[in-house]
Amino acid sequence: MEPRHYIEFQDVSFQYPNSEDWALKGVSFHIKPNEWVAIIGHNGSGKSTIAKLMNGLLSPQQGTIHVQELPINQETIWDVRKKVGMVFQNPDNQFVGTTVIDDVAFGLENHGIPREDMQKRISYSLKAVNMEEYVNHEPHNLSGGQKQRVAIASVLAVEPELIILDEATAMLDPKGRNSIMNTVHQVRQDRDVSVVTITHDLNEVLFADRVIVMNEGNVWFEGTPREVFQKHDELQAIGLDTPFVTQLSRHLNKLGISLHKEPLTHKDLMDELWTLHSTR
Repeated sequence: MEPRHYIEFQDVSFQYPNSEDWALKGVSFHIKPNEWVAIIGHNGSGKSTIAKLMNGLLSPQQGTIHVQELPINQETIWDVRKKVGMVFQNPDNQFVGTTVIDDVAFGLENHGIPREDMQKRISYSLKAVNMEEYVNHEPHNLSGGQKQRVAIASVLAVEPELIILDEATAMLDPKGRNSIMNTVHQVRQDRDVSVVTITHDLNEVLFADRVIVMNEGNVWFEGTPREVFQKHDELQAIGLDTPFVTQLSRHLNKLGISLHKEPLTHKDLMDELWTLHSTR
């Protein structure tokens, strides 16, 4: 029987050494199997601390964290890391191989994957991120977007049940960010996998099923992307800017042009405006 929650934080608090402030203060939330959750917040809100706690890079001073009902501790840490893959902001920090194929193979070798199975996984993961033509390239000579794709392929190859993207698109331009998000979306359609996006870019929230908003070490709000964007003024008050579409929708509302529902994308906005025009 599949557990009801894939990851569960229960009253988790964390404080970095030599810091008087707590990075997390009694945080509780859960992530369901095969769910995409975006965790957003300004710098210092605690979102990246959550990412590192999820795969045991950090340990909480208070509270408990379970992955598939398995408590994260020193005895279970390696079992947890087989289930949870993480892609960091700077892909250069993850590269260990001299070529793309060596880098993707590294994690598989550490997991003792048989060679025949390894070749299949490498082929699948590089194809999933459209990097199969770069197998013999040196990772450090790739573009920023290509590097991040290889980092994602390396994580995909070990077939984790949860992928964490910790500010993984922060160094990319808007086109590169959208490409990476679409890649992860496609991978999620191909096989069951939970995704956690750690970001301060609210445009990435659109891909998520649910959003957790962090502020000063606390869970400030949880809801769907549409429910989050409806809190436009409150989000700005805690240092988060909503996407252009949401800002334009608010401006239209102030001008007396009320839309039926909060648009999330440019298409949503066009559809709402067309519907409004057709009824007049």
